Amino acid sequence: MRKLNATLSVLAMTALAACSSGPPVPDWKMNAQSSVERFQSAYLGGNALVEQTEFRRARSQVAGTGKLELVARIELLRCAARVASLAFEDCAGFDALQADATDANRAYAAYLAGKAQPADVALLPEAQRAVAGAASDTAAASAVAAIKDPLSQLVAAGVLLRSGRATPELLDTAVATASDQGWRRPLLAWLGVQRLRAEQAGDAQAAQHIARRMAIIEQPLAP
Repeated sequence: MRKLNATLSVLAMTALAACSSGPPVPDWKMNAQSSVERFQSAYLGGNALVEQTEFRRARSQVAGTGKLELVARIELLRCAARVASLAFEDCAGFDALQADATDANRAYAAYLAGKAQPADVALLPEAQRAVAGAASDTAAASAVAAIKDPLSQLVAAGVLLRSGRATPELLDTAVATASDQGWRRPLLAWLGVQRLRAEQAGDAQAAQHIARRMAIIEQPLAP
């Protein structure tokens, strides 16, 4: 059974980790893992209907255990994909379960909201710690570029933008990553930020080039 992406591996429940020899793995664990992967992929690809369906399925599978802390983690997985796509909204599903979440979950929720405190850094997923602890915006951008997992990288970049710490190099990294993965939703969001900055800098040529890229991405999918 495959592991979740590195960004969320610390938060992901043991149930979603790699299986080993031993007692049979309960169906809910495998079903939840599969639905998590599908709802993340659907959201990043811009397929809202599939994302909603698979998220509900993943949440339902985990809810069947009655373990509120695990349901809280599923909600965080969903919110992280939104931060990666620059959809900066409250993580309402997690907030409703915060009282039953772990300290690591609460630290990660604060990080996603751009409100992490120094004490939270050690509790974050490993891929995010160097970014959260970076002493400067330039160092943070370099830490993002060093992250190997694409979704982890975009989550970290989204947090920096939300915190007002996005450098031009960070935007380049995020755009390149989203483009390489073919993830329409975050790619459009990050290109939109680049275009706005080009317009603010008076670089009409760059802004027009970015607008043409966005127009191609926004064309309807082939039947």
